[in-house]
Amino acid sequence: MMKLRSLIRFGFSALALAALVVALPAAAADKIDPVADAKAFKKFFSDKFTKLKPEDFVNGPYSMDEGLHRQWIDKEQFPPYEFAVEAGKEMFTKPFKNGKTYEDCFANKGIGVRQNYPYFDEKEGKVIPLELALNRCREANGEAPYSYVKDEMAALTAYMAFTSRGKPMDIKIPNDPRALAAYENGKEYFYTRRGQLNFSCATCHVQSPGERVRAEILAPALGIVNAMPIYRSEWSGMGTTSRRFTTCNSQIRGVPLSPQDDEYRNVEYYLSYVSNGLPISGPGARP
Repeated sequence: MMKLRSLIRFGFSALALAALVVALPAAAADKIDPVADAKAFKKFFSDKFTKLKPEDFVNGPYSMDEGLHRQWIDKEQFPPYEFAVEAGKEMFTKPFKNGKTYEDCFANKGIGVRQNYPYFDEKEGKVIPLELALNRCREANGEAPYSYVKDEMAALTAYMAFTSRGKPMDIKIPNDPRALAAYENGKEYFYTRRGQLNFSCATCHVQSPGERVRAEILAPALGIVNAMPIYRSEWSGMGTTSRRFTTCNSQIRGVPLSPQDDEYRNVEYYLSYVSNGLPISGPGARP
């Protein structure tokens, strides 16, 4: 009863709570079947929001509310993330002290590759998100790594995302039991309740997208990572995927993990895979 009252106090309906309970068995399935998961995930949201096209989901709350949609159209005329794209481009092309650049670390010189991250590194046996790949590039070239939650990393990923705009998310899960385990661990993290509020990621982003928590309209989980990094009016600045994950944990009064912790990498892997086929829209903007 206390859990239900807590949900209602934050604007969640009993009907939405029931919808999440129905969805949970799929998350707890014994067989790891990413293809079936992605199909069911997309169907859940398309059935819930019948007026939206699949590509609309990458716009988050701007696809959920008519007034916000008008604001988004206005914002895109003079996008608040434009400064980050310009800064990121300058940083990306500036040589390191050894004369090399980020272009030397990525396929296609780093242009138009955002949709392929995160990927599973079979040699290392772990998921490699774009933010981690950028810092590893820096370290391999004698440069100090950037903070995963600060402006420099947000600018670099904003530029790389911008060069991939419109390209469909294309995350691969190789035929490797470690990759399947990473995917499944990410899914488990997404649906597991934690923190003093006893919320999971799915509580907000599967159960209640389109609903309000105070003044904020919750975004759907489908396509949520396609828009990263994002400019948030709440932050008055850019935020990386790492910043969003740690902030979410704090908002439910939980203890955030370290940025690029294995569990955060895995949940990004899961969310990216189930959003395969939807376009990259990053960098994005949110209220």
